Amino acid sequence: MRSRKKMILGVVILGLGLGIALASRGAAPGGDVGELKVTIREWDVPTKGAHPHDPAVGTDGALWFTEQLQNKLGRVDPKTGVFQEYALKIEDSGPHGLVADSNGNIWFTGNGKGYIGKLDPGTSAVVAYKMPDAKADDPHTAVFDSHGILWFTVQVGNMVGRLDPQTGRIDLKKMQTADARPYGIVVNSKGIPFFCEFGTNKLAKIDPQSMAIVEYKLPESARPRRIAVDASDKIYFTDYQSGNLGRLDPATGAVKMWPSPGGANSGPYGIAITPDGLVWYSESGVKPNTIIQFNPRTEQFARAAIPSGGGTVRHMVATADGRVYIACSGVNKVGVVEPTR
Repeated sequence: MRSRKKMILGVVILGLGLGIALASRGAAPGGDVGELKVTIREWDVPTKGAHPHDPAVGTDGALWFTEQLQNKLGRVDPKTGVFQEYALKIEDSGPHGLVADSNGNIWFTGNGKGYIGKLDPGTSAVVAYKMPDAKADDPHTAVFDSHGILWFTVQVGNMVGRLDPQTGRIDLKKMQTADARPYGIVVNSKGIPFFCEFGTNKLAKIDPQSMAIVEYKLPESARPRRIAVDASDKIYFTDYQSGNLGRLDPATGAVKMWPSPGGANSGPYGIAITPDGLVWYSESGVKPNTIIQFNPRTEQFARAAIPSGGGTVRHMVATADGRVYIACSGVNKVGVVEPTR
């Protein structure tokens, strides 16, 4: 347990160090970027040193989040600012990604202990689904498809998996590309999961029935980290290494890249698409971190600074009414980005 926790801490420290290194280089001039008119509200996570990692939208609209370094899940009501925290009984779980199901249960990846967990908020009970392969010891990001199947990535284990909540069965698929490091994952309107290969310059999809994986090559220097899908099933991704926003059209294989306003070292990270089709993401390599809005129709960018500095926004999710939930790891806050009407 102790060695696993040290590994998680090492990854966190490495990520923070990289963010500091990127930020110290400074951002390039913004160029043609407008002022983003939003209100960004942030709240302090009650537990110090929680390192909130990924946010999720609850069925009641609440903002849920993982507390990766304090072995908890958290919930805040954005209307009242009232928090609830749920301690996990499995020590050093390293909760990472999370998502709500249609019944209000919260599913999370136990990144430090090789399991997928299901929290019942009403009873605080947690059911743990252990990975069937010891090499899949770091489940990463999770998403549900329309049939209620949970799909997830396994970054260091270099796999993609699915879990059937009705039976508890887990199936794993090994990547054909060595050290692909599967990371962010989404499901398109046809029920096909798409995911990033952060260790190389590829995106990929996995067939829901056969679990066959098809890869899509990106520009050589690209390293896609997080991913979002629009209403026409085009895939947007953040190119963390080279400072770009990218888009893949799976129907044709065409890829388009736009330089992020913060420059080549801006470290684009968390990304989401709101129901109006606007693309939102955060630049983690500039100080303070930014919230960027991209309009695909005009190809224009707008930018706002995160008041707390952000401390790296690793993931973000859009709500049905067009807001964006964020978790600011390095400053121990969670927040909501609300467009100015």
